[in-house]
Amino acid sequence: MPNRAEILARIPLFAELSPAEREALAARAVGKSYAAGRRLFSEGEPCPGLYVLLTGRVKIFKTSPSGREIMLAVEEAPSTVAEVPLFDGGAFPASVVALDDVTAWLIRKEDFRQACRQNPELALKLLAVTGRRLRQLVGLVEAVTFGSVRQRLARTLLDFSAEASSDTFTLPVTQEELAQRLGTVREVVSRNLSRFQAEGLLRIQRREVTLLDRAGLERECELEI
Repeated sequence: MPNRAEILARIPLFAELSPAEREALAARAVGKSYAAGRRLFSEGEPCPGLYVLLTGRVKIFKTSPSGREIMLAVEEAPSTVAEVPLFDGGAFPASVVALDDVTAWLIRKEDFRQACRQNPELALKLLAVTGRRLRQLVGLVEAVTFGSVRQRLARTLLDFSAEASSDTFTLPVTQEELAQRLGTVREVVSRNLSRFQAEGLLRIQRREVTLLDRAGLERECELEI
């Protein structure tokens, strides 16, 4: 079995650290386990540090005062979550829940900051991760503000296809989770998927999706801004 430093080396954020630096950081990490459906943390709670996902997937989401959820992203191990509050001293800006059984490490803020002082490359890597999250959020705001559910669904299906590198793929989320990601409800997603099938754009068998008319879906997701 790989040691803790070797496991940390698989996380892109820590790839540039020396083995000794990774070993020192990993030695202070606190192991965590979460069953599917359990929250790692909730929006508004104090942030103790950075969560490193070792196995499983998590959903990052916001909740309105009325209880409605919108999914911001899905992260799959190996990766990290809770980068934003590491340096601003603020609380968690969103909630994170396990989609599968998840194992993770918690690296305390003080330990991570010390590692950044010793290796500025780590801070630059963190900025790159934060920048990626910002681009995701800007894209989400653009889609929710300017696009219809039908357009957003078409774009998301094309994104899933790109991630799978195939026109046939298994939906990585349930229809309920897909609805949260699109800022709508499951019934609307189901109705639009049925329409896409009736129009010959795709075929769905259980959770397996086959894109039959990629060009047609691309036309559907074009936004008029």
